[in-house]
Formats: sequence, structure tokens, C-alpha cells
Amino acid sequence: MPPHFIDGEPHRHHDRPKRPRTAGEPLRIGIGGPVGSGKTALVAALCRELRDELSLAVLTNDIYTTEDADFLRRHAVLPDNRISAVQTGGCPHTAIRDDITANLDAIEDLIAAHDLDLILVESGGDNLTATFSSGLIDVQIFVVDVAGGDKVPRKGGPGVTYSDLLVVNKTDLAPMVGADLDVMRRDAATARGDLPTVLISLRDDPSAGPVKTWVREQLRVTQAV
Repeated sequence: MPPHFIDGEPHRHHDRPKRPRTAGEPLRIGIGGPVGSGKTALVAALCRELRDELSLAVLTNDIYTTEDADFLRRHAVLPDNRISAVQTGGCPHTAIRDDITANLDAIEDLIAAHDLDLILVESGGDNLTATFSSGLIDVQIFVVDVAGGDKVPRKGGPGVTYSDLLVVNKTDLAPMVGADLDVMRRDAATARGDLPTVLISLRDDPSAGPVKTWVREQLRVTQAV
């Protein structure tokens, strides 16, 4: 992947510091992306698929409401006490990147209450500049959707370019919005180099199969260290 530059020096995604981990602590996966891209639906799918094999919890971020957490509770994807919500009161990326205190406090509460393998941290809906602080999460997924047009991957931005997994969602809508999935694959590969991208439709595959497989691999790698 071509580098960008900080203080005149080349810098790549893989150069970013990783959060120091303590043996046995849960893996933290951040899930970000624009409003309406399908982040909460993806979280719900992962919870349904993994809840019988893992001990997991979810932390959502919304600006003024607990809408995403309420959605997950209504659909009973996890017991209510495994779903927590942060109301950011401002720009969504602030709470996941700039001042992560509220999220860290909520994660501590979840860990104190449960013996967890995995915590999914969902960002509030943001734009292509959204990215998680490495002090908050271990790896991050960025979700975009086909309805935004096939130009989205080539627009770049930290979410598209540097996330550990890029998810292009709602592929079933491509014929209706005139989006070319091959163009999206090509542009994502150009922007991301060897970082993985998956194209999915939760309508066609409610299990989010490729994302579920990736999450399991992150857990395997983490547990092996």
C-alpha cells in the first residue's frame, strides 16, 4: 500500500501502534461507517451467529439517543445486560477517537460484569474520516454501502483506507442504484493494498458469513498470542 506522510516521513497503516493487551482480556472490535450503511444490522448478525460459542457484549455510540442499543435489545440478539450505550452528545468520531473516556468506562463495566471473549464497539454514524483510537479497540471494521454509489471506495479516507476490514454492504441494491461491484472491488484493492475487503448482502446472507469468518480469525490470532 502506498504510504502517506507524517512530518515528511512515510507512514503506513501497519505502522500504527496497537493497544497493549493483557492476557485473557476480551478482543475489542470497532465497527464504524456512515449513517445507514448497516453497522447495527451487522452487529446484530454477528451476535446471533456467535453468541452460542462465545461470551460477547456490545457497546453502541449514538449522539443523543440509545437508538442502536434499543434496536439490539428489541431483537434480543443478546441479554440486555450485555448491551451498553454511550450517548456522545457531539460528533460521533470524537468519542471513538479524540476523547474515548466514556467508551473506556463502559467497557470496564462490561468486563467487570461478565467474563468476555469479545466486545463489539459500534460507532455512531459518521463519514469517511471516522477511525477508532488504537487505545480503544484492537482491530476495526469499516462499513460502507452500495447505495452510496460505486465511487465510495475510491474516495478513500481513513475508514476506507486503513480499517482492518472493509465491508461493502447491501450488494443486493447494486442493480437498483447503478453501482458496479467490480469497480468497487477494484477501487477498494487500489486504496487498501493487501488489507481485506468483503462484499456482502445481509438480505441474501443474514449470517454475514465472510465477516463472521474474519472475526473468528481475529479471535484465533489473539488467543494464540
